[in-house]
Amino acid sequence: MKAIRATVAEINALEDSIKPLSDDALKGKTEEFRQRLADGKTLDDILPEAFACVREAARRALGERHYDVQLMGGIVLHQGKITEMKTGEGKTLVSTLPSYLNAIEGKGVHVVTVNDYLASRDSGWMAKVYAQLGLTVGCIVGGMSDEERRAAYAADITYGTNNEFGFDYLRDNMKFERAAMVQRPFNYAVVDEVDSILIDEARTPLIISGPAEDSSELYRAIDALIPRLSEDDFEVDEKSKAVSFTEDGTETIERILDEAGLLKGDNLYDVENVTVVHHANQALRAHKLFEKDKDYIVKNNKVVIIDEFTGRMMEGRRYSDGLHQALEAKEQVDIQPENQTLASITFQNYFRLYDKLSGMTGTASTEAEEFAEIYGLAVVEIPTNVPVARKDEDDEVYRSAEEKYDAIVKTIEECRERGQPVLVGTVSIEKSEVLSDVLKQKKIPHSVLNARYHEQEAEIIGQAGRIGAVTIATNMAGRGTDIKLGGNVEMLVAERSEGVEDPAQLAKIEADIRAEIAVEKDKVLAAGGLFVIGTERHESRRIDNQLRGRSGRQGDPGTSRFYLSLQDDLMRIFGSERMEGMLRKLGLEEGEAIIHPWINKALEKAQQKVEARNYDIRKNLLKFDDVMNDQRKVIYEQRIDLMEQDDVSETVNEMREDTIDNLVDTHIPEKAYPEQWDVQGLREEVRKVLALDLPVDEWAQEEGIADEEIRERLKDHANRRMAEKAANYGPEVMRMVEKSLLLQILDQSWKDHLLQLDQLRQGVSLRAYAQKDPLNEYKTEAFNMFQVMLDQLRVTVTTYLSHVELQNPTEVVQREEPDESQMQATHIDPVTGENEMADGDGSDPENWGKTRRNDPCPCGSGKKFKHCHGAG
Repeated sequence: MKAIRATVAEINALEDSIKPLSDDALKGKTEEFRQRLADGKTLDDILPEAFACVREAARRALGERHYDVQLMGGIVLHQGKITEMKTGEGKTLVSTLPSYLNAIEGKGVHVVTVNDYLASRDSGWMAKVYAQLGLTVGCIVGGMSDEERRAAYAADITYGTNNEFGFDYLRDNMKFERAAMVQRPFNYAVVDEVDSILIDEARTPLIISGPAEDSSELYRAIDALIPRLSEDDFEVDEKSKAVSFTEDGTETIERILDEAGLLKGDNLYDVENVTVVHHANQALRAHKLFEKDKDYIVKNNKVVIIDEFTGRMMEGRRYSDGLHQALEAKEQVDIQPENQTLASITFQNYFRLYDKLSGMTGTASTEAEEFAEIYGLAVVEIPTNVPVARKDEDDEVYRSAEEKYDAIVKTIEECRERGQPVLVGTVSIEKSEVLSDVLKQKKIPHSVLNARYHEQEAEIIGQAGRIGAVTIATNMAGRGTDIKLGGNVEMLVAERSEGVEDPAQLAKIEADIRAEIAVEKDKVLAAGGLFVIGTERHESRRIDNQLRGRSGRQGDPGTSRFYLSLQDDLMRIFGSERMEGMLRKLGLEEGEAIIHPWINKALEKAQQKVEARNYDIRKNLLKFDDVMNDQRKVIYEQRIDLMEQDDVSETVNEMREDTIDNLVDTHIPEKAYPEQWDVQGLREEVRKVLALDLPVDEWAQEEGIADEEIRERLKDHANRRMAEKAANYGPEVMRMVEKSLLLQILDQSWKDHLLQLDQLRQGVSLRAYAQKDPLNEYKTEAFNMFQVMLDQLRVTVTTYLSHVELQNPTEVVQREEPDESQMQATHIDPVTGENEMADGDGSDPENWGKTRRNDPCPCGSGKKFKHCHGAG
């Protein structure tokens, strides 16, 4: 803090030289800073002057001058740490300081908020400050088009929610052209309410899922053709559970597909027929490798897998890659559409993508260890601008919930009598409604607020400091909005001046409201400020501190008190069983409370236990996701690399040569004698993979020939074949086909790999019974699966490109962007279990958008949509 105070003194010393600057001269400072950075200065070198400019810009644009403690908070944020500042200390204004400084380089700064309302409010409000300094501001909210998003990300400073930023990252890595991506490389982020975003929300990952192409008709149509194949049309390798078409079989299936009108063009391996080939292969596997009542059974119109080792039915498990649908088509039961994960990431891994990360909140110190261990973020407490005058009273513990509610109602009535506003915090929406019913019976007017409707939330919370106001809110509701004693001027002005355009009239409305609120504020101060009531302890101390911190902003008086009962969840689960007996012994009568600092201590210990458990859950989720994250980085970097290249022929050639090396190594093992070589198998594989019928068996008869010679001949023939193709179609067309197919196959392989990782993850925990560490098992197998996926990718790309025929080279099929309307973005709220990405008011079917029949019904009933609101 000593060093930070010295920097604050430097900033204050510059105030007199910055104040006289004209608006244009102040704006010109930004260019001057850019030049200094280009000349070799660092951001730390220009920090004092840059902060002084932001303070002046805020004074001119908003009439607000940063306090010294706000400058301190800004310095900590710039250092890439977490600033802990109490509620009401002006964190929104603090964020302008490091945001401006780090945006000067032109690499972009992201300011992350907990909901769309705050992103819109803060970006609109602070844009006035940045405009004074010549910087642009963007805001990302739900429902924006890609063009609008790209423009917002191109701004110097971009506001948005954690969900929107995270989902844009995932969607970007599903695009097919670099130019279609909306985000820029990650630079610096300031996370508002950092504990909520990086800890509470981080218990569940972001997932984009989509229906695997619904090709039920295609499955059925192709299934009907398989019985027309003869024994000579395919080869079965039972040992490796593989089956493939022979050369004759390829011609047969091509002919019958053409007759059935399922083939585009004349050739099975036209680029347009990638899906048809895949379906034909899976239908062949379903018919020739899988036996009913041995590998699977049909039960209740469903195909159920039988475990080959235990012989048990595996309800709920499905074969991947379309094989299960092919079996459903074979058995003529309903074909279930697949809903597969297309992309997923945890917040921990998303936010670690930034070169520099910082955050601010009123409550972070209780989680300092987690911030340090997972994100490498230190927590720095900033003193308040004015000493805190709030009284935090000891908890009152009652025997039953009824007694507790009676005591709460009594306190509310006492506060109303003296005009003291009350904020009642509850741990859930249900508990808010229970308390609301109690107050209705007593005819006490009140507002109920829960964390669902962010805009109304801010309005209600903003007016919770008026005389005698009673507001019931879930502890997290209304975060980011100040409760100002007497009322919120800006909100009342906006409400009363709707439709008024005359400036004189507007000025009069504002003056009247300010006078009215000043009088009301004095009365509220005399009544004791805001009284905060907690109706039970939350499982995290941080959330309780957040509720307490609502009162006593900027040195205002206030009081906070928690009312508990032995029936509360925390007391039931973690309170000692002897507690009730002990209270009875102490002679606790009905309606009486026990109040003692020891009780507070015992509760704090219980909360620490729950926090430690939740931390373990998050840490475990992260350890598993880290395994996938390493693989995700490789795939995403490779995709971007491929998208940026016009010519991927070098990559394709390498894949082809690696595939040939593997084929030769498999059939001609190292140090094996020529009579041990499987030259017939190699010849067959070369025909299947490279579409070349070469006399490999004759080569093997030649005197003194080695595997190296055969390897070189195969590569030479394959390269010449591909060169001929490129010459026939034209190099440009061939390059487009290579790039399109490569991306298409890479994406499909990655999606299938994600599905397999999901299944591995579900099953790996059982290995603990065999004294094996599930995480190590997962790491080993996931790594092996990734290697297999990459090997298979090389073979698939080589096979498709070797067989591909273009009917009309001038009309190459361009890969279409994935249909985002078919995708579902999911981030489950760790507390309510609801999908935070569901549209608007969950109770109103008008706001549900398009819901697929098999999705859970958005009304929250737990039933499928088709059996609930979608019935009939």
